[in-house]
Amino acid sequence: MRLNATIYDGQRFASEITIIQPKRGEISIPALWAFLTSDTFAESLKKVDQKLAVTNSSFGRVPLDVAYWERQGQALLPNGIPKPYSEDPTQWVFHGNPKRCTEPLQVALARLVGYSWPAEQDSALELSAEARALVARCAQLDPLCDDDGIACLPSVRGEPALVDRLRALLAKAFGSDWSAAREAQLLRDAGCDGMPLAQWLRDKFFEQHVARFHKRPFLWHVWDGHKDGFSAVLNVHTLTRAKLQTLIHTYLDDWITQQRRTVDSGGAHGGGAQLKLAKAQALKAQLLAILDGEAPYDIFVRWKPMHLQPIGWDPDLNDGVRMNIRPFVEAGVLRIPRAKLGIKWEADRGKDVPSAPWFKLGPAYGEPEGTRINDHHLSLADKQAARARAGAGAKS
Repeated sequence: MRLNATIYDGQRFASEITIIQPKRGEISIPALWAFLTSDTFAESLKKVDQKLAVTNSSFGRVPLDVAYWERQGQALLPNGIPKPYSEDPTQWVFHGNPKRCTEPLQVALARLVGYSWPAEQDSALELSAEARALVARCAQLDPLCDDDGIACLPSVRGEPALVDRLRALLAKAFGSDWSAAREAQLLRDAGCDGMPLAQWLRDKFFEQHVARFHKRPFLWHVWDGHKDGFSAVLNVHTLTRAKLQTLIHTYLDDWITQQRRTVDSGGAHGGGAQLKLAKAQALKAQLLAILDGEAPYDIFVRWKPMHLQPIGWDPDLNDGVRMNIRPFVEAGVLRIPRAKLGIKWEADRGKDVPSAPWFKLGPAYGEPEGTRINDHHLSLADKQAARARAGAGAKS
């Protein structure tokens, strides 16, 4: 039996979570923490209740040697329970500083495209003094961060290549600890020993990002399919319709202009530029299709009625990565293939209630009513008509 313990901070919790609070004076918090995080507690609980879903009342029947665990608690936590601190970027209380974390390259790149962590945004969040100091130091990196959440791997629109920008941010974050040897060490730690940083960005970053953040990537690597062609890292939290238009008509168009000039000049690299131009133009067509949002490049959110479905690229962050990333997957413009991305749109577990907006959709896919279908597409015409009807109804 595996049990995970954490400090309860007063938030709402699900029924499968149990709050254990000592009566005043019976046992100290450090002693209780030492006991609850020990193998002894899990083994003792199993003797009391062998079911997989342990009932809340069973926790109170676990025997506890208070004197022994007071000694253990004092040895483990002589200064009491420490305030929250984490170097794991998947955690809510992560401080956001690339120098002190488990994934420096991922964190640095996320910062570069304007992403920040909750601990940086909530001054009331309880953190250790060390975590707060690291949060404060992140401000020194702000001048090197992108202003629109779009960072292109090649140099376009007068911006340096992304590898140069990332290296500059890492150098600023690490200060006197930065060197070529440090860069090589970070790549070794990322499982890319001997690989140049530019190649990591191009070939490994996105795959590792997807895996590290549990198949819910908040940075998307869009590319045209040519290893030396156009590609960009996008901060999904800022990828509005206007930002997608900026990607297409400012950054990508600038790259297309560069390749067209090379082709027209007839230089030694004209042949390669011709292929790059064709690949970039094909990417532009796919991104414009996503912007337009006609099926199959639409976003379908199964818990929203027809008139609230997004029209074109108009994502709601609250719908989640799984819903919003689908047009990019359908268009095949992400750096890793669909299989490696690992995000699927099969039916969700459970059944919808009859009042759910898509309760009757199941039979169209050979499933019973109430099946939570996700892999469904809607035409622009149908969504626009639904909005018109909803608007007319509201006016009447």
